[in-house]
Amino acid sequence: MAVSEISAHAQLCNAISDEASHILVIDDDSRIRGLIGKYLVENGFRVTLAESSDVARAAMRGLIFDLLVLDVTMPGDDGIVLAKEIRQSSDIPIIMLTARSEPEERIKGLETGVDDYVPKPCEPRELLLRINNVLRRAELKNDEAGELQMGSFVFHIARGELKKEGKSVKLTERERDLLRLFAQRPGSPIPRHELATSGANGSERAVDVQINRLRRKLEADPSNPVYLQTVRGKGYILHAE
Repeated sequence: MAVSEISAHAQLCNAISDEASHILVIDDDSRIRGLIGKYLVENGFRVTLAESSDVARAAMRGLIFDLLVLDVTMPGDDGIVLAKEIRQSSDIPIIMLTARSEPEERIKGLETGVDDYVPKPCEPRELLLRINNVLRRAELKNDEAGELQMGSFVFHIARGELKKEGKSVKLTERERDLLRLFAQRPGSPIPRHELATSGANGSERAVDVQINRLRRKLEADPSNPVYLQTVRGKGYILHAE
């Protein structure tokens, strides 16, 4: 699904590649939300739309996004509250939208750790440029981080290559995808259903099988894992050095 309204599951486009960046647009104004979503799809992005912080939270529990476009003023928890909450556990890029132009409001938004701040109404082309710039910066940052160290193992994130003491360790495509997901949030639990949603199979049982296979490659004692551990009631966590 390239564009979806989480509350209504309205499908707007099927033509976008699964490799395209996935943007979550959060705005209580349905007109603005729809216009932004349509424009981003026309420019090659996968897009999910959410009308509130609660709907956005539901979307993020089931999907992995590359960037959030987040409105400040919404009923219930506003964008500032949601951005602060997200920043406690994730460095996903966030662009904040607001109709307020006062410097104090802009500073308040930036202090939450958002990556950019765009006043409304915004020119769609400007928003697109800002999204591309923020995504490029995030990609450069990931490339600089580059590698995860786990004892004698090193996982090169961009190449998807796992090595032990300089020698390549064979990975399946699914194992490579899982390690990249864990690399996005090292030291943070990732729910089984989120890991399942990211794969073609979509089965939590299949995730358990893949985790066990990865442990046999990463762990000296797979039954007592040091790096890829189970978090009871939450999912799995990767401890890197």
